[in-house]
Amino acid sequence: MKSLILVRHSKSNWDLPVLDIHRSLTESGILNIQKVAVMAKEILSSNCVIWSSTAVRASHTALLFCKQGLLDENKIEFKDNLYTFDENQLEKEIKKCENNVENLILFGHNEAITNFVNKFGDKYITNVPTAGFVYLQFEQNSWKDINKGKTIRTIFPKEID
Repeated sequence: MKSLILVRHSKSNWDLPVLDIHRSLTESGILNIQKVAVMAKEILSSNCVIWSSTAVRASHTALLFCKQGLLDENKIEFKDNLYTFDENQLEKEIKKCENNVENLILFGHNEAITNFVNKFGDKYITNVPTAGFVYLQFEQNSWKDINKGKTIRTIFPKEID
């Protein structure tokens, strides 16, 4: 069985004239991902592998999430190929995961995340919001063989008081 948690980067700052990959998080984005991580803490596995896009907003989201969720931020693997908005590219990267990994947490971008969770989960989600957390489980024992799984849990900032 494989478990996959997808987290969309938190709200990013569009006010500065920087390249997309260099956009930082807003103050509300920082607070939102911290709240989501606190809510997720009870279901996080300490033996997970953590991947993040190299975009500033995704990598900062991953670091904040790990700190609040009590995960080792030194375990984050930053991957250029996760800086994608295409669910097919995202799927290809996830299916490259080593089979000895049971639990993968990935920090990335939309529309790739929303489209991926709708293709592979059993619950339709109109849009995974910034700082949105989606936990999927698959019966398969090989990442390259994953197909329709179960959407176990979602945590979205607007649902948190």
